[in-house]
Amino acid sequence: MNRHEMAGRPGAEAKVRYLDGDFQVLSPGTFVRCAVTGRPIPLSELRYWSVDDQEAYVDAEAANQAFNARHKHD
Repeated sequence: MNRHEMAGRPGAEAKVRYLDGDFQVLSPGTFVRCAVTGRPIPLSELRYWSVDDQEAYVDAEAANQAFNARHKHD
């Protein structure tokens, strides 16, 4: 990902493809939403996501909640 891809329209939600260790901006924007909390996450602060579920998380706690919810019945 490069700075040009992150720029996007101010205040617009980006569409992102989550990869192993990186992400690709498919539709420009400045943030994505946490799948657990619904809070906006600026792309510059995006650190947690699931490649399998293609969703972002605001922090490690939210990522853990999503993981535990998926594996509750395993």
